[in-house]
Amino acid sequence: MDGMHDLGGKQGFGKIAYPLTPHDESWEPLVRALWTLGVRAGLYNMDEYRHAIERMAPVHYLSAPYFERTLTAVATLLVEKGVVTAETLAAKAGGAFPLSRPIGPGRDPAPAQSFVIGEPVRVKNVFTSGHTRMPGYIRGKTGVVVAITPPYPFPDAAAHGMRETWEPTYDVRFCSEELWPDSSDPALVHVGVFQSYLEKA
Repeated sequence: MDGMHDLGGKQGFGKIAYPLTPHDESWEPLVRALWTLGVRAGLYNMDEYRHAIERMAPVHYLSAPYFERTLTAVATLLVEKGVVTAETLAAKAGGAFPLSRPIGPGRDPAPAQSFVIGEPVRVKNVFTSGHTRMPGYIRGKTGVVVAITPPYPFPDAAAHGMRETWEPTYDVRFCSEELWPDSSDPALVHVGVFQSYLEKA
């Protein structure tokens, strides 16, 4: 999903202002506890939670602090899972309670394949309207496998309540000049990339 949340490698936002404007933090531990309770109770998984944040309206996402994004995601999931209604939330808030936009379709993993350490690979140049853990700045780029992790649930399916399929991620090393031609100093960038996102170079 090419959403507002995928900011890796994006430019034009300017410097971060320090110190940040003070704000009331007293409600944030409660939001964290609510998020934890939902995960431990099995109401939603991490990919569903991440995708609920991704589905926030772009203006809301950019203007919301971290815990407001968490609260929006948790509230959205609780409404979608039938735990609470949007009307109840609005009544408790004393007005409209902003929720994330509706969820779209997910996708199954690609046919099984494997790569070995030292092998050159290319990130597939594909787009999806649903959740994905493929950063936009590596799409279509070539790198080298330097490590392999144990399997994790394939996020493009797990975020959408589909059958859970586990697959490894590969630590792929990219040259910064490959990722951002003519606009970066020489450097090596490592990204954990799910197996389904890769193809042989």
